[in-house]
Amino acid sequence: MGEEITISSLANYRLERAKQDLSDAEYSYQGRRYLIANNRAYYAVFHAIRAVLALERIDFKRHKDVLAYFNQHYIKTEIFPRTISRKISEAGKIREHSDYDDEFVPTDEETRKQIETAKELIELVEKYLYENNKKKIEN
Repeated sequence: MGEEITISSLANYRLERAKQDLSDAEYSYQGRRYLIANNRAYYAVFHAIRAVLALERIDFKRHKDVLAYFNQHYIKTEIFPRTISRKISEAGKIREHSDYDDEFVPTDEETRKQIETAKELIELVEKYLYENNKKKIEN
């Protein structure tokens, strides 16, 4: 039973971290600091996904492995809607451009979309974690 609390606590910690990243993205967006906002929106997505993986005791060192596992085991199986997969992929691309491409100038609309993706995924993950915990309590 102690192990379940630890796993649940880790999932909740990662979800809270995702929410903080989202808050930072929104704050940066309001200040028209789009490069930073895109970075934080992506990390909100990334940490939300890792919250889900915590329940399985799964983690990876590389971002691409985290995303690939999530796509394979949660998107393709339709635990999460397929439409979110494209949005997650786009968030990753925008984040890479924002972080590494000196000539990339993100637009207000692009940045707003990344924040919306982060919000949508966090809501889906919250629901998933809630339902998962509810099933454990009922069983």
